[in-house]
Amino acid sequence: MNGLPLELQGRLIGYARVSTKAQKLDLQRDALRRAGCERVFEDHGVSGAKAKRPGLDKALAGLRAGDVLVIYKLDRLGRSVEHLAALLREFHARGIHLCSLSEGINTQTIGGKLVFHVFSAVAEFQRDLIRENTLAGLEAAAQRGKRPGRPKRLSAQQVREARRAIRLEGESYAIAAARYGVAPSTMWRAVTG
Repeated sequence: MNGLPLELQGRLIGYARVSTKAQKLDLQRDALRRAGCERVFEDHGVSGAKAKRPGLDKALAGLRAGDVLVIYKLDRLGRSVEHLAALLREFHARGIHLCSLSEGINTQTIGGKLVFHVFSAVAEFQRDLIRENTLAGLEAAAQRGKRPGRPKRLSAQQVREARRAIRLEGESYAIAAARYGVAPSTMWRAVTG
C-alpha cells in the first residue's frame, strides 16, 4: 500500500481497531497518518463483534457531511456484511464517505459507489436467505407436528382443572399456580387465553 486509492477530498478522520490487548495499533496508525487523517479514533482490545465500540462511536458522532472515514481494512470497521452495509447506508444518508486503504475502496469514486451497492445487495441477500431458511424450517417442523417456541408449562387437562377451580370455586391464580408449579402470571395467561 503506497498511499491513497485516489486523492480524497474533505476532512479525513481515521479509525483503527485491534481485538486483543496484546495486538498493536502501530501499523494502522501509521497508514492512517500517511493518508492524511487529521484525527484517528481507536479501539484497543475491542472485538469487532461488540455492538458498542467507544472509539468508533466517537468517530461516527464527530463525522459530518463531506467527511471521509478512513480505515486500514474493512474488517476493522464492520463485524459482518450486514453491519458494514448498515454503516454504509448511514454514511450515504449523512453525506459521509468511506475509504479503506488496504482494499482501495473510496466511496467518492464510481467504483467505491459500486462497492456500497454490492454490500447492500449482499446484506439483503443474507437477510432473505435467513428468512427463507427460517420459514422452511418452521414449515418442516409443522409437517412433523412440532410447534415452534417454548413448550407449554401446563397441559390442556391442567388448564381445564385450573379454570374450573378459579371460575367456579373462587380459587386464586396464585394458589392454582402453586399447585402446578408455575408462576401466577403463567396461570393467568393459560386460564384467560
